[in-house]
Amino acid sequence: MGRFKNIGLVPKLIIAIALGILAGRFLPVELVRVAVTFSKIFGSFLSFIIPLMILAFVTKGISDLGEGAGKLLAITVLIAYISTLVAGSLSYLMASNIFPKFISPAQVDSIIASQKDGLEPYFKVPITPFFDVTSALIFAFMMGISISWLRKNNSGEVLYKAVSEFNAIITKVLEVAIIPVLPFFIFGNFAEMSHTGSVFAVLSIFWKIFICIVILHLLYVTIMFIIAGSYTGKNPFAMIKNEIKGYMTAVGTQSSAATIPVNLECAKNNGVSSEIAEFVVPLGATVHLPGSMITLTGCIFTILYMYNLPHSYGLMLSLIVTLGIAMVAAPGAPGGAVMSALPFLPIVGISPESTMATLLISLYLTQDSFGTAANISGDVAIATAVDKFYNKVILGKKNWKPIPVINDPK
Repeated sequence: MGRFKNIGLVPKLIIAIALGILAGRFLPVELVRVAVTFSKIFGSFLSFIIPLMILAFVTKGISDLGEGAGKLLAITVLIAYISTLVAGSLSYLMASNIFPKFISPAQVDSIIASQKDGLEPYFKVPITPFFDVTSALIFAFMMGISISWLRKNNSGEVLYKAVSEFNAIITKVLEVAIIPVLPFFIFGNFAEMSHTGSVFAVLSIFWKIFICIVILHLLYVTIMFIIAGSYTGKNPFAMIKNEIKGYMTAVGTQSSAATIPVNLECAKNNGVSSEIAEFVVPLGATVHLPGSMITLTGCIFTILYMYNLPHSYGLMLSLIVTLGIAMVAAPGAPGGAVMSALPFLPIVGISPESTMATLLISLYLTQDSFGTAANISGDVAIATAVDKFYNKVILGKKNWKPIPVINDPK
């Protein structure tokens, strides 16, 4: 047991994924449901903590910034939105030129026939969040900018101290009750997916499309780190190495929000100052979704092409622009992006209640892990660049030097 505690988080996550797949395939359904029950309960707890996490980190992060907090918020959101739109456009470019070689309408029935219902837990423990993610984000903006303004006017220290102590409480909860339990949560998730078999059915038919989308995820994230590294003078490949822990956590949890505590550590290992990391990373988990946009655009194009529906770039761009805003309200949980996209599918002629929408959900969920991993990895690249922009441009610190990348973090 002591040896297991000394294993790093990434190996634990890999072990959890492998054991989950094996358990789902070979263990009796009664035992798999035990793991699913734990994952559902822990998922409810995560959903409860996530808005509090965003409130704590974003409010504290903006409060610490002081001068230029509003400008920093605007530039970060703008970069995130542009990145999401570029990712969607690149996905369309790839899909329109490559996917028609892989797919045919005859494959639809095969996939739908393979779908099984997910396993039900033995019991549920409903834990209702105090507020949703969007409300937490808006309230955090309001509080953070207001406290920052009060502190500039020699006031607001009582509020700032309360926010700092709340931040410390949430940090402790993450260290004790979230991060150590993540491998068991991931084990349950993969045991359920493996048992239902739907993921394997989709992969068996669309594995070429899956590989193309994952490659684009990796290329896009690599380009983001190269741009950030060029701007800050840091080694992009050293930063990518430090991000592996966050990437693997996101692959396992399928949740940007659940990965925030690990991703904060990755950002700080890449030399991002604490105040910028604790502002940009939680914010990015909500507003920066390039991986999800790549996956959604590729999957939606696939459905439109299979059903011989219009799929021009102009039509898809209108959906990409809309989803870039709409997905901000997506819950930071597995499948959140595709669920938030459903009401807007009529833009391209897909009814949210149709078989096409069901197929879209199946395709998306098969690749959700990697889209989420691309989302959170891009957040760290943005945080690295924003750290320099804030200090050199907004604050005007001509002699500011970036914090070096930690080459061998523990």
